[in-house]
Amino acid sequence: MFFIINKQKIYTYLVSIITVILLFCMAGTLTKGKEIITTSSTNEKYLPIYKVQTEENKVALTMNCAWNADDIDKILEILEENNVKITFFMVGNWIEKYPEAVKKIYEAGHEIGTHSDTHPHVNNLSYEENINQLENSNDKIEKITGSRTNLYRTPYGEYNQTVIKASQDKGYYTIQWSLDTLDYTGLTGDEMWNRIKDKISPGDIILMHNGTEHTADSLDKILKNIKDKNLEVVKISELIYKDHYIININGTQISD
Repeated sequence: MFFIINKQKIYTYLVSIITVILLFCMAGTLTKGKEIITTSSTNEKYLPIYKVQTEENKVALTMNCAWNADDIDKILEILEENNVKITFFMVGNWIEKYPEAVKKIYEAGHEIGTHSDTHPHVNNLSYEENINQLENSNDKIEKITGSRTNLYRTPYGEYNQTVIKASQDKGYYTIQWSLDTLDYTGLTGDEMWNRIKDKISPGDIILMHNGTEHTADSLDKILKNIKDKNLEVVKISELIYKDHYIININGTQISD
C-alpha cells in the first residue's frame, strides 16, 4: 500500500512538472511570434522602418529640411548631375518659410515627406496632437505641390506607441534610418563617408540634412562612392514595401 501511494504521488508530480514545462513552452512560442511585428495585429508593438530587406542593390538617401535653404540650389544641382532622385523630409515651419525651395525640389522630381509641423518632441504629445502635426504639415505640402505625402519622419528620431499608431492610422509610413552621416555635426565629406562606407548594404536608409556646413559640398563624393559599391540611390517610395510586409524587432521591413 505504501508503495502504491508513493507511486501515485510520483505520477502526480510528474504530470504537474510536464504541465508547467508545456506552459512555459507555449509562452515562449507566443513571445517569439511577437518578435515579428505585423501591420494588422491589434496587440502589436508599433515600429518605424529603419531598413528594408531586399535582394536589389538599392539604398535610399534622405534629406531632412528644418533649418535654412541656402544650399538647396547646390544640392539639387548635384543630384541632377548624378541623375539621382531622393526623399526630402520637411518640417511645416520650413515649408512656410521657404515655399520656393519646396517648389524647386518637387519640380525636380524628388520626393517629399513630412518631418512634422513644428518639430516638437512628439513623445510628449497626445494622439490627437500627433495627428495634427502630421496633417497640418501635409496641408502645407499639398498647398505648394498639389499632392499629399504618406511618408513621415519623426523629429529627433523619437517615437512611442502613440506616435507610430497616429501615423499608421492616418496612412503614413514612418521612416527612420539605418545609416547616419552626422553631417549636422560639421563633419567633412571624407569623415561622413568613412562613417558609412564599411556598413552600407542593400536596403539601407541614409540620413542627411540640408543647411549644414558640408552637406552640399560632400554630396557629390558620397553619391559617387555609393555608386562605386554597385548600389543605386533611390527614393524611399522605391525602396519600401507598400503592403504585405512585416517589421521585425530591429526595424527591418520584410516582404511577407
